Amino acid sequence: MKLVLFVLDEVFDTGMTVLLDTFATANELAAAQGIDIAPFEVKLVGTRRRVRTGLGLSAVVEPLSAVHRPDWVVVPALNAKTPERLEQTLLRKDVRSSLAHLQNWHAAGINIAAACTGTFVLAEAGLLNDRDATTTWSLAPFFRQRHPTVRLDDSRMVVESRGVVTAGAAMGHLDLALWLVRRATPELAEIVARFLLIDKRSSQAHYIIPDFLAHNDPLISKFERWARDNLSKGFSLADAAGALAVHSRTLQRRTEAVLGKTPLEFFQDLRIERARQLVSAGCNLEIVASEVGYADSATLRTLLRRKLGQGVRELRAGML
Repeated sequence: MKLVLFVLDEVFDTGMTVLLDTFATANELAAAQGIDIAPFEVKLVGTRRRVRTGLGLSAVVEPLSAVHRPDWVVVPALNAKTPERLEQTLLRKDVRSSLAHLQNWHAAGINIAAACTGTFVLAEAGLLNDRDATTTWSLAPFFRQRHPTVRLDDSRMVVESRGVVTAGAAMGHLDLALWLVRRATPELAEIVARFLLIDKRSSQAHYIIPDFLAHNDPLISKFERWARDNLSKGFSLADAAGALAVHSRTLQRRTEAVLGKTPLEFFQDLRIERARQLVSAGCNLEIVASEVGYADSATLRTLLRRKLGQGVRELRAGML
């Protein structure tokens, strides 16, 4: 498999190196199994001869002329962690000039992938329009605002949509790399995962901090505070809107626009988050269920397993 890592200036160090290390490890393990030809040919390519990483290191990259029809072009994340910084970064000359190259590769039938804030570059190039995608969960509200035609699901870790693949936050680069290894050879991917201690993570949902997302919008921030004060009660959109002095439809639309979910779904996320904290701390399950508004502990057990992929035993073991 021929891979091009399309690296822009101030690339996220870990994102770039995780990709390189995973493919290098796959090649080494393949050689140890007697495979003569390395399964992955990787080139570091950019619009400049040398790029700076986010931590100020320097990396020499090959020119675009070195690219001869790769199987995949992968865009590592930009080192921008806030909407303000990312918005400025996306306006940089090297980023804007990269869009045409991505469009041309895609038009030629070459597969394109990106992780974390690299997904914004694909979106800027129009490659995610009317496609399913994911991105770093912390910037999902900004992504929805900037690219409303993308069908974003920030709870997912890796999303493939018609030859374009996106992956989630920061260490989502690792999940993306393993996804690509698995596409070439599932058996090798299993060995690589064991050597690098890569867990199977199909979702970002376990890592999302709901109140962090809520603070992206004043109304949603107020709704979040109201919701936390009312977790033990049954949810009512009318009651929530009344307490915030807005129309129910206004709260519904704003929540969906900022968070990509309904007010009820966000309320349930907060319940699950609080339940996880209390269960992990060893609290009695019946008391936890009552505090977060569930009828009994059996219902809570089911929801924790479905939402987090972990049961009570795993949650408590994780705090030891």
